Amino acid sequence: MKNIPKIDQYMARTLYTFLPSDNIHSAVKTLLEKRISGAPVLDVSGALVGVLSKKDCLAVVYSASYHDEWGGRVEQFMTSDVHTIESGTDIIEAADLFVESPYRRFPVMQNGKLVGQISRQDILRALYDQWPDSKWSTTQTTN
Repeated sequence: MKNIPKIDQYMARTLYTFLPSDNIHSAVKTLLEKRISGAPVLDVSGALVGVLSKKDCLAVVYSASYHDEWGGRVEQFMTSDVHTIESGTDIIEAADLFVESPYRRFPVMQNGKLVGQISRQDILRALYDQWPDSKWSTTQTTN
């Protein structure tokens, strides 16, 4: 690949976000209704403080089934140790990060501020776009 594209060309820029103080019920409902697998959690100043994923939400429902306690705030269930990726990273470097990690998405940061989110699907699409069409043509098989 001659000119390797940057993640900025493929990342989502319009994101659903939560506050740590948001009700977990509302957050779960948003994830389900919007058909998204996770969303960044920002404090009132807009700083990234966590990510809430469907996996985190499963812990809510799972816990409720044993303890009959259903509720709380997003901050009680979100993942606080957030791994991010910098705006301007090329798609090859980003692909390597995804291959080496269990994460399905990374918040994209620029000068310490959240500017988007890049997912495995975004990177796959970016890589696919870089290959000549002949590489992706259907291979014929013989019987």
